[in-house]
Amino acid sequence: MILFPAIDLIAGNVVRLRRGERKHMDVYSSDPVAVARDFAARGASWIHVVDLSATFEEDEDARAANAAAIRAICQVEGISVDTGGGVRDLAAVERLADAGAKRIAIGTALVRDPVFAERAAADFGELVVADVAARDGQVRVNGWREGEGVSADELVSRLSQLGYRHLVFTDIARDGMQTGIDAAAYQHIAHVAGFPVVASGGIATLDDLHALASLGNGIIEGAITGRALYEGAFTLEDALTAARAR
Repeated sequence: MILFPAIDLIAGNVVRLRRGERKHMDVYSSDPVAVARDFAARGASWIHVVDLSATFEEDEDARAANAAAIRAICQVEGISVDTGGGVRDLAAVERLADAGAKRIAIGTALVRDPVFAERAAADFGELVVADVAARDGQVRVNGWREGEGVSADELVSRLSQLGYRHLVFTDIARDGMQTGIDAAAYQHIAHVAGFPVVASGGIATLDDLHALASLGNGIIEGAITGRALYEGAFTLEDALTAARAR
């Protein structure tokens, strides 16, 4: 199982939100590249980077700071970058690919621009990742602030048919809350997709990582962890060991 330590960015700062709410934000660093280098030095091979300023359509300065940080993180030796946030057209995919990203997540546009979603899968193949967030089984978009009247099952099935083969599934109610994971939810989504998924939301302890890893490679491709790392619930080294356990 791949472990993805998370770097969420607002105006160039490393932050974490609770349940995706901008008003509930904690700032952990003003130097995201240093955070990425630290993750790499401690053994991480992937980093999950989210451009929240683009997601929330913040001002140009905030978005430019994040774009510069993402480009610099992509140059950190030994790290592959999985990034997204506000990716709503092919030009955005191309910019991130040119910056050096190895995976590019598409979220809101999967629902609101199905033509783009289909074209992205056709043109970029496994470079693009479906980023699906849900609360009570219903998809949420636009920084998780809005519903679209579509179930997670319906959307994931449709994306699988379009050719998406990487999927991040976020349990919004648990994200940033360190309340533990719902293993059954990930098993279900992986079954609907027909391929393993990346679990996101609620990881609080090493037991959560062990539980995900124990589901096997056919269910869980990876796990994203953020707040638990930043607040010392476990070390990155121990998390990487747990992710490799079976």
